[in-house]
Amino acid sequence: MSWKILLAEDDQDLGTMLKRYLELNNFQIKWEKDGEKAYQLFQEEDFDICILDVMMPRMDGFSLAKKIVTIKPEMPFLFLTARKTKEDRIKGLKLGADDYIAKPFEAEELILRIKNIVKRVKQQSIIEPDDETNSIIDIGNYTFDYRNLELRIDNTMQRLTAKEAKLIYYLNTNKNQLIKRDEILAHVWNKTDFFSGRSMDVFISRVRKYFKKDPSIRLQSVRGIGLEFNINAK
Repeated sequence: MSWKILLAEDDQDLGTMLKRYLELNNFQIKWEKDGEKAYQLFQEEDFDICILDVMMPRMDGFSLAKKIVTIKPEMPFLFLTARKTKEDRIKGLKLGADDYIAKPFEAEELILRIKNIVKRVKQQSIIEPDDETNSIIDIGNYTFDYRNLELRIDNTMQRLTAKEAKLIYYLNTNKNQLIKRDEILAHVWNKTDFFSGRSMDVFISRVRKYFKKDPSIRLQSVRGIGLEFNINAK
């Protein structure tokens, strides 16, 4: 598989060098020089990873990242920046960045960091049904279609993101028992850091709302420990 990368970088020399070097390492690259054009391209094509310069004309990297995760919350991305302040690094990580690289940097360092992201994404993909026959699962009164990213009840269908589907699948696989937070993070996010935990809390709130139409299903937080995804038998 050749991974497709969106590169948003306004520096002509750096962008040219990165594009060539990434292509030599068997990545497909689409390069835009400002945030607005990069966002338009992201909406038109499918990408596996985004590399975003923080300081760009028309739309900065942080604003671009916010728009990207609104469309695809599970999209891996990393920031490139000439600014080395702690505040900027924290801001980037809070947005869900997989990495943050300060300029100047060696191209080989970027390649290694991208390969680490690819490795994490591949490990995450392990958590899924083994075949087509068990990808559609009854959860209480809901029908969960993992592969088509759909959750249905009555005549209502909720479209899911890939990360939401993985989370629901993992919760249902471990239903009616206490699941530690770190276990969920390790299996679904493949990371256990603070910012991934914050991301997980957002996803948990969404999933809890998705199941509110069936009172037999309860997603409960056990303070300081983890979660219980309880389904009461009828």
